[in-house]
Amino acid sequence: MAELQSIEAALAALLRDVAPTPPEPLSCDTAAGRVLAEAIEARLDVPAFDNSAMDGYALHHRDAGKRLPVAQRIAAGSPAAPLAPGTCARIFTGGEIPPGADCVVMQERVEVTADLAAIPADIPAGDNVRRRGRDVTAGAPLLPAGERLEAAALGHLAGQGITEVVVRRRPRVALLSTGDEIVDPGQSLGAGQIYNSNRPMLRRLLERFGAELVRVTSIPDDPAGTRETLSAAAREADLVISTGGVSVGEEDHVKAALESLGQLDLWRLAIRPGKPLALGRLPGRDGRDVRFVGLPGNPVSCFVGAWLFLRPLLGALQGCPALAQLPCLRARAGFSTQTGPRRHYMRVMLEFGEDGVLARAFRDQNSGVLSSCISADALAVVPAESRIEPGDAVDCLWLRVE
Repeated sequence: MAELQSIEAALAALLRDVAPTPPEPLSCDTAAGRVLAEAIEARLDVPAFDNSAMDGYALHHRDAGKRLPVAQRIAAGSPAAPLAPGTCARIFTGGEIPPGADCVVMQERVEVTADLAAIPADIPAGDNVRRRGRDVTAGAPLLPAGERLEAAALGHLAGQGITEVVVRRRPRVALLSTGDEIVDPGQSLGAGQIYNSNRPMLRRLLERFGAELVRVTSIPDDPAGTRETLSAAAREADLVISTGGVSVGEEDHVKAALESLGQLDLWRLAIRPGKPLALGRLPGRDGRDVRFVGLPGNPVSCFVGAWLFLRPLLGALQGCPALAQLPCLRARAGFSTQTGPRRHYMRVMLEFGEDGVLARAFRDQNSGVLSSCISADALAVVPAESRIEPGDAVDCLWLRVE
């Protein structure tokens, strides 16, 4: 029997020689979630001019402590005239600081009578002023290549007037299901059949990880049909994923088909759940290698495998470092367990308190109990051949991420 491989060996085999997908231009209006293929430099200073951080009165700090005539009114978006010494300007949040002023006093601290503003003393220079270029300076790096364009990054681009970016093409993924016992929801169940829970679950995870699904289909339970389906999928996709069919049963044909068509890099991992996982390559268009990941059929094994393997692989295909690793939190165990020769990834809920983070494990950690994945905040990583008691430190891989 083949030796069980570590997750580190699996990731190394999976990510070896992965090249990012080609770049393509895209409107910023439709670029949410996409990954930049090129670094972007700032075109403008942000803010573009010194402006007020609040509603109040602009003046020169030397005139603090005096009663000053209100010489002008400056709203956001309107031009500011130079401010004469010994005067102040009524100003609103975002309004341009007029030449001759160097501070703003909030309106709540000012008493105004007959167009004279009583300014409190000891107002320092720069008070309540947002300086030009405080956030971004023209010519400075704005966003690096590999940045995933989420809300703040999109706002950053808009603040520069940028309307188009160059991003990585979304990796094209073929998602295949094995097993004549698997039936799509909406169909009638026959004897011994179950509904396909892995397909919608993986579809959502793959979309979150940045993939475009180009083929979603089932693999027939026979060797020839399995080979034909895998070969057709590899001609369309950058990544082929199957669920089930990678164990050692007489009806598990995927591993043999992969070996006959392409290359099996690694099979059977020293992890729980998810031991029967196949990693390899298939011949694609123009003779290029297409990555293949054969996930187990049990839904929890499929869920865990997607986070541990599909997320970093799709990150590499998009040139996105943020997808390479899940954030890791150190927590106190709120459970006890003992492992054998396989590393265990336990579904846990995290409680945040004054004394730190507590990880509470779901009672039933069986690989068929998909309900445990709905509320799971993290995967607690329990090393092989170890014992964990309540209060022991345990690393938890955070799942509440994009």
